[in-house]
Amino acid sequence: MTNKNTPDDKNKRDFLQVSTYALGAVGAASFVWPLINQMNPAADTLALASTEVDLEQLEEGQAITVTWRGKPVFIRHRTKEEIASAKDQLLDGLRDPQTDDERVQNEKYIVLVGVCTHLGCVPLGQKSGDIKGEYGGWFCPCHGSHYDHSGRIRKGPAPTNLEIPQYSFLSDTLIKIG
Repeated sequence: MTNKNTPDDKNKRDFLQVSTYALGAVGAASFVWPLINQMNPAADTLALASTEVDLEQLEEGQAITVTWRGKPVFIRHRTKEEIASAKDQLLDGLRDPQTDDERVQNEKYIVLVGVCTHLGCVPLGQKSGDIKGEYGGWFCPCHGSHYDHSGRIRKGPAPTNLEIPQYSFLSDTLIKIG
């Protein structure tokens, strides 16, 4: 008995082979997609990626703390004296020299991540009765870091100034952090 491959048999074989490969590729993709997709950030994490804060009720001299990406963010409506003190500071001798203008977008408001750059403690200075340190800004009692009205390190073991989060003013009194 001779095995004769007709052109129709060859076409059927090619069709079955291509169909099998295509079905295998779809199966592999449907298996791999959930593994890749689970690496995306969770919905609750994405929701914290940015936050809007209305500063309209914040009076001069007051401060609020909001949470952004699980960290406290200090926002202070600075007084004229605090602004003048922050602007008049000579940069000579500062561990992390930055002018006040480099640290604020609107001189009335300072926005800082409220985490000490030494060991990650949360400095005092947001509440009216808190110890604000020798320079009137924030004070980390854990290891004695003192920050001025612009969040610059002035004394203590902290290596850098308080971090400034990415933020922008959407209006005169509305900011978006993140």
